[in-house]
Amino acid sequence: MPVLPTRSSTEAMASLSLLAGLVVGCASAAPPRVATTDAARAPTTSGAAPRPAEAAVEAPPTPTLALRTAPEPSEALLMDAPPRCPSDMALIDGDVCIDRFEASLVRRSASGADEPWSPYGSVDRAKAPLRAVSEKGRVPQGYVSGEQAALACEAAGKRLCAADEWDRACRGPRRLAYPYGPSRREGVCNDDGRDRHPVAEATARQGIARERMWYEGMDLPLINQLPDTVDPSGSHPACQSDYGVFDMVGNLHEWIDDPEGTFRGGYFMDTQINGEGCDYTTTAHGRTYHDYSTGFRCCMDADPVE
Repeated sequence: MPVLPTRSSTEAMASLSLLAGLVVGCASAAPPRVATTDAARAPTTSGAAPRPAEAAVEAPPTPTLALRTAPEPSEALLMDAPPRCPSDMALIDGDVCIDRFEASLVRRSASGADEPWSPYGSVDRAKAPLRAVSEKGRVPQGYVSGEQAALACEAAGKRLCAADEWDRACRGPRRLAYPYGPSRREGVCNDDGRDRHPVAEATARQGIARERMWYEGMDLPLINQLPDTVDPSGSHPACQSDYGVFDMVGNLHEWIDDPEGTFRGGYFMDTQINGEGCDYTTTAHGRTYHDYSTGFRCCMDADPVE
């Protein structure tokens, strides 16, 4: 058998070096590949450490893209843009904003800061303007007249709700009898009453004669501090309309914008005597009247998107 000539180790090394140079040259001439998906950029989950050669490779430079200017919205789109409401209000039927929660009051202090006004008494003695606020978890203001409620809404840049605005917010887009459905369900809203009327209990504690309790006891601060009376706003999550407006039935009566004096929705003792649920309407008192059960919330016109 013929013997093949062998190359020296020096010649073999030279050949390998030449071959490596050719491979590197070819790799340098090819354009870099850029991963274009999140999966390509995601780190490996195998837990294996990267090989030294991979760790040493630098990422290719990010190409510069020309920015395109967004087109101006068409006039039709601007006309179809939804109106806006403040964050404490809900949009009703695209044209009016209403407080999500029954109103509580704040007073501007001498230092310029807002101080909460006690919800457990008449605002007749207030020596500074009071402003309405709509906040979840605060006890809403009772003992307030229709005139006082209107001024508090005005101080907040709002107004009392018109009758149809209040009604639409209570019934929701499905036009329900109660905010949550077609008929009353026990325990959904704060309208289950209590075994003893709070006026009778409060006047007895205050020593007012029983025959005088409906004349002298209706504004006692103690009434709404008794158990099972007024609850903090939003305490009943299911007692809301499809618009996200809470406690429109039960808790407190709510004044609306009527110069003759009207409040709606019933209160914690009753939501049926003067109408069922959202129909509940009391017109027996003038706008200057107030007692433990009278509260309010505010409305305003919705702002269109410009």
